[in-house]
Amino acid sequence: MGKGHRIKAVDPGSIGEELGLEPGDRLLTIDGNEIEDIFDYEYYVGSESMVMVVEKENGEEWELEIEHDYEDLGLTFENGLMSEYRSCKNKCIFCFIDQMPKGMRETLYFKDDDSRLSFLQGNYVTLTNMSDRDIDRIIRFKLSPINISVHTTNPKLRCRMLNNRFAGDALKKMDRLYEAGTPMNGQIVLCRGVNDGEELERTIRDLSKFLPWMESVSVVPVGLSKFRDGLYPLEAITKEDAARTIDQVERWQRRLFKDHGTHFVHASDELYILAGRELPEASRYDGYPQLENGVGMIRLMTEEVGKALEDLPGDDRKREVSIATGLLAYEYLKGYVEEIRGKFPGVKVHLYPVVNEFFGERITVSGLITGRDLMAQLKGRELGSRLLLPACMFRSGEEVFLDDITRQEVKTALQVPVDIVKSSGYDFVKAVLGLSVEEREASLHGEYELDEEEMNYE
Repeated sequence: MGKGHRIKAVDPGSIGEELGLEPGDRLLTIDGNEIEDIFDYEYYVGSESMVMVVEKENGEEWELEIEHDYEDLGLTFENGLMSEYRSCKNKCIFCFIDQMPKGMRETLYFKDDDSRLSFLQGNYVTLTNMSDRDIDRIIRFKLSPINISVHTTNPKLRCRMLNNRFAGDALKKMDRLYEAGTPMNGQIVLCRGVNDGEELERTIRDLSKFLPWMESVSVVPVGLSKFRDGLYPLEAITKEDAARTIDQVERWQRRLFKDHGTHFVHASDELYILAGRELPEASRYDGYPQLENGVGMIRLMTEEVGKALEDLPGDDRKREVSIATGLLAYEYLKGYVEEIRGKFPGVKVHLYPVVNEFFGERITVSGLITGRDLMAQLKGRELGSRLLLPACMFRSGEEVFLDDITRQEVKTALQVPVDIVKSSGYDFVKAVLGLSVEEREASLHGEYELDEEEMNYE
């Protein structure tokens, strides 16, 4: 491997292009500092002026004096982190990667526990892979928020849950982050008979002491696939377990909102659905800080669908489409479709819940549906002019399912065009109705206005 960091791409019209930088060039130093990783890079380029040393592909070194108004330089590096990814050293009793069958693509078996991905992509980390120096850098660079997989604040229990004898001591790193005023978010994967009940009470109580820097905590039920031979004997969360957990969380919400003006701890949508409870109103989600953990996604989408339809004049357009979803969201999507048809009775929607045969029927989220299950269960069904699939079914930024089936293969097998729909209620309404650009622009106003990239209209 050569010295420095190889540039993979340079954005057209960027400062990097103006400087004559090209793919294949290598960044060596900024202001005399070697760049260890993306943290260093982001920190040093965040100044108004700098001196960057770059090695061109022909071996020539350029010293570039750069002045800018905190603009991005437009450089993409061959390695996104500008260093090796850190793999997870834990063997958590609930880890979903350990519950996958053999023979899937290699990247699906990589367990990351890299703090840098917490800041760049929102990943949750256990802190067990972090040194004191890592904490020092986070504090020095003022990086935030850091998302932490806590699970329990009982040190002995945490060692057992993570199968790591250092997992309990790693909790002390939160004390340093709190003292430095570093914003944090926490996650608790709820395991029946392990970290629920009194242990959950202790964890919420302990984490609430980190307010206001611990900004939110999510409680999500463990996901159990059918591939658990030889693994810790976990049991599925029952309806009664879910109801008790929600009651516990909501008691804390009332107490903390009164004392701190935030609800702080949130039960996931899956727990509410499992318990047969109504979802909380939008105001109780504190701005939806835990969407990626399945907290408030359905409530937010419900709000967005309502707003999208509120400003659209109904008409008699004719359109027939199909939608595939996981079992978890099926009843809610059914309600959205009924709302849409209330204004657009000529629109026919075939909504199909897909049972997860691949991972097992206890897995009900759309994001873990495979292409094979999708094709097998939709074959021969009425699909209309287009099949709409949520973006979460696909690998990020690509058109590939978990089992490496592609969108094109689904299209060919089912003989229907396949549209990938973003998770917002606005995009859902647009996709179902097939709104034209003119119709979309006429309906947008006020807080409802979103930029082109966010709306993702094609």
